Amino acid sequence: MESVVDLLDRHVYGMSQVDRVLGLPGGTAHRWIDGYDRGGRHYPPVVRLETTGSELVTWGEFVEARLLAEYRNAGSPIQRLRAAVEALRGTIHPLYPLAHARPFLDVAGRELVMRVQDDVKLERDLRLVVVRNNQIVLAERAEQFVDSVEYDDEVVRRIRPVAGIREVVMDPLRQFGEPVVRSVRTEVIAELVRAGETVDGIAETYELTRAQVEAAIRFELHRAPAVEAA
Repeated sequence: MESVVDLLDRHVYGMSQVDRVLGLPGGTAHRWIDGYDRGGRHYPPVVRLETTGSELVTWGEFVEARLLAEYRNAGSPIQRLRAAVEALRGTIHPLYPLAHARPFLDVAGRELVMRVQDDVKLERDLRLVVVRNNQIVLAERAEQFVDSVEYDDEVVRRIRPVAGIREVVMDPLRQFGEPVVRSVRTEVIAELVRAGETVDGIAETYELTRAQVEAAIRFELHRAPAVEAA
């Protein structure tokens, strides 16, 4: 089996798939991960070192996009996070600094993030850590991200696409990284409900609990508006 670190480099998704599973408007993942051009100007990516043109997304890139999704409605453009991410690559990890636990769970790591934020003059709405009661703690959106992931050997191993729906997870080694309850894709459950199957019937067929089936349905309803808008 691959090591946890190797998983960060595994190609799991396509760009449009990232938009779909994270409930993002179409094209958002591409702009964050690989950059974009607008009005004759090139905007470099936040996630990748540079624009590659590749539509394939690694697990490490997806993890970082999941974090950015928490900040999507911030008052400042996500693009302005790039300077902070670049600085963290030199000290945390050369490719995926935000897919590691250190910037969020380690005291020294949070202090490093605070210095980087100050150095690049990162806007408050985009900050990963803040000072409360004379302590450096996670900003609200970063805390929501950490609550949605599972770390293994200091690296994100699984993700909940919606932090509040804990039964639904994404794992690069299960069902091609699609959202699942246990090992059943939430999409499959939603299709069965639309076809008239009962919650109890689906639970019995796939040996799931009623709560797991209901969680899958809640997740699919949660991301439906963004998918339709795209």
